[in-house]
Amino acid sequence: MVGQAQLGGQSILVLPEGSSRLLGRDAQRTNIAVASAVANAIRTTLGPKGMDKMLVSELGDIVITNDGATILEEMNVEHPAAKIMVEIAKTQDKEVGDGTTTAVMLAGELLKNAGELLDQDIHPSSIINGYKSAAVRVTEYLQTISKPVTAKDTKLLEKIASISMGSKTVGVGSSKDFLAKIVVKAVTQVAEERDGKTVIDADFIKVEKKEGGDIEDTELIQGVLIDKEVVHTNMPKRLENARIALLDSALEIEKTETDAKIEITSPQQMGEFLAQEEKMLKDMVDKVSKSGANVVFCQKGIDDVAQHFLAKKGIMAIRRVKKSDMEKLARATGAKIATSLDDIESSDLGHAGIVHEKKVSGEQMVYVEKCKDPKSVTIFVRAGSEHVVSEGERAIKDGIGAVSSAIQLGKYVTGGGSTEMELAQELHKYATEVGGREQLAINAFADALEIVPRTLAESAGMDAIDALVLMRNKHKKADGRGVGVDVYEAKVDDLTEKVIEPLKVKLQAIASASETARMLLRIDDMISSKGKAGGHGGPGGMGGMGGPGGMDMD
Repeated sequence: MVGQAQLGGQSILVLPEGSSRLLGRDAQRTNIAVASAVANAIRTTLGPKGMDKMLVSELGDIVITNDGATILEEMNVEHPAAKIMVEIAKTQDKEVGDGTTTAVMLAGELLKNAGELLDQDIHPSSIINGYKSAAVRVTEYLQTISKPVTAKDTKLLEKIASISMGSKTVGVGSSKDFLAKIVVKAVTQVAEERDGKTVIDADFIKVEKKEGGDIEDTELIQGVLIDKEVVHTNMPKRLENARIALLDSALEIEKTETDAKIEITSPQQMGEFLAQEEKMLKDMVDKVSKSGANVVFCQKGIDDVAQHFLAKKGIMAIRRVKKSDMEKLARATGAKIATSLDDIESSDLGHAGIVHEKKVSGEQMVYVEKCKDPKSVTIFVRAGSEHVVSEGERAIKDGIGAVSSAIQLGKYVTGGGSTEMELAQELHKYATEVGGREQLAINAFADALEIVPRTLAESAGMDAIDALVLMRNKHKKADGRGVGVDVYEAKVDDLTEKVIEPLKVKLQAIASASETARMLLRIDDMISSKGKAGGHGGPGGMGGMGGPGGMDMD
């Protein structure tokens, strides 16, 4: 019985009542089934002809996307193995920003193939060792078949950005090439050379979105876009050659933290008190004015009286700006963030060609643009509806991730499933060298890699078996390394110059997938504390995976 042990014929309770436990092959079978179900749920989203998923939350919020990480996050899975699969997508998204579907799909296929080997009575340790050897071999071989790319290779980088965005709804026709140019300009603008290496912090590329207009109305702002309005109607709404002060202190009289009591006994004292308060605020504004600033971005509040004095001096002010936006403004304009008004000097000010307020879709926004060599820029995404603009934002973030990865590692490989097929061929050769039971696991790893070209062929409406056979034959020849699935033409073709992807995306996907597969294969005992009343209970069920979007994966 679950949670019980026998001692001299007497039952001893080990686990609390309601707990569940899966042992040995049952635990492995369950984990493999769950991982495969998660992978199959997003498999059809791969590539430019991939299908979208509609996910509906408990509150009725709708998300339409084919971004692997977004789908898994919105699915609200409960099974522990499914949660681990979601972690793969999150890691891939954070680390390289692209290739989330590939990583999850590969992990699911590795586990599925491992399940078939387990059914042949091959011990999990042999499979784990084989998978580890295969992952090492694949990583080494990827380095030899990759080609170099630098931040100056604009055309190559635009192609990489275009390919990474091609799978999204907005990345069709001329739109993806238009967006690719914007992404490459943004990434190369914020790139910095440190110790001979190119460092890119994608956080300094702000992606702001607003529905309205067309996807081709998306623009790159050489500076920062702040979703706030100018605080006072009498302030200038447009300033050229702006001198910008960034304040981390409030332009108001803050209340003391200690309890204080002010006793006023006459109207005259009341008048003096208010006059003193006004003088203090005027002094604050004078300090700002003396520094030479004509635009103020304040992280905290600005008193109404202070607003009046600023307006009289012709200073534009914006209050309650987010800390992250303040840092971006500092990087873009060259300003230093002042924590005290007493410290502010003219040398602390930043500069921008123009600062102006503009109404976009009924809301006022402040543009800080035409900065000289800004190290923080903004991509302002526009599209006809909320769902399209959100997908546009996801596409641009994928593009930023792909281009950043390509520049930082400085290498790229051919896409369209050609690299995976080449790796599979290399592993089949390697398996014969290794021998023993491990070679079965290495061959299983090779077969798992072929899921990428197979899925691309299926999404293009091709016969997947015929496509795979043709690709295998062509990859055996010396000049067949770049042969993959041309999804747009629905044929197997040489994609060396057509479809390229960053090497870092492939390395991360393979590393995440193989490590997760090995980890889940090591599990031979799953103990779940009390099952939830009315639910599936325990790791045997798939909990909430039938949730949003109607994806019932039990």
